[in-house]
Amino acid sequence: MIADRGKKSKITEEEDSDHIDADLVLSIEKLQEVQDQLDKVNEEASEKVLEVEQKYNGVRRPVYVKRNEVIKSIPDFWLTAFLSHPALCDRLSEEDTKICKYLDSIDVEDFKDVMSGYSITLNFKSNPYFEDAKLTKSFTFSDEGTTKITGTNIKWKEGMNVIANGVDHEKQGNKRPPTDESFFSWFSESQQKDILEGFHDEVAEIIKEDLWPNPLKYFVNEADEEDSDGDEDEEEEKGDDEQDDEDKDGDEEEDN
Repeated sequence: MIADRGKKSKITEEEDSDHIDADLVLSIEKLQEVQDQLDKVNEEASEKVLEVEQKYNGVRRPVYVKRNEVIKSIPDFWLTAFLSHPALCDRLSEEDTKICKYLDSIDVEDFKDVMSGYSITLNFKSNPYFEDAKLTKSFTFSDEGTTKITGTNIKWKEGMNVIANGVDHEKQGNKRPPTDESFFSWFSESQQKDILEGFHDEVAEIIKEDLWPNPLKYFVNEADEEDSDGDEDEEEEKGDDEQDDEDKDGDEEEDN
């Protein structure tokens, strides 16, 4: 009898286990159905967001053109903005800053299909350094998961190539030791990268995502002012705390 009961108990446990497993499988299948519905909604939302982004790229374009026209009337605007930017300032050598005095305008433009890439163009006035009126770097994203990076092959004037291993610096009698890399070497970095390996171009991202949207912030040095205000607030708080400590110590001495 006891043996029969043990067998029945074991069979019952197995049946319960099978029942639980079946319920779990059914729940997972239902969850997958819901997730598929959610993925479909997200895909539709992404398409709508893309449509809006492409629409407003067209709306922004004439405003950017108008902004560039105003900027042209401000001496050394872009040079000042570059030198005031905490991440870009260190990338300009002494010779680079001389070249950037001829920088007339910057243009960042998404391709018509914003998911396929963008370009960054620096437009220059006639200058003694190179023949090019504009320097462009483009990033093209393919459906296969690669990024094609192309840049202008700068046509340097004789003896003015600032990225030729410092030879031209010495010819010009520049006392500053030549830097290993000029900002302008960035344009010659043409290659193809696998996005899956992690596409990242720090200079491009800084210009596109930070400098280009609001260069005025860096021209008037608002970024430094914000940091300065924060430091002043900290100093004031520190001063108040020290004063409170002094008052407290004074009260204790009087009590004694």
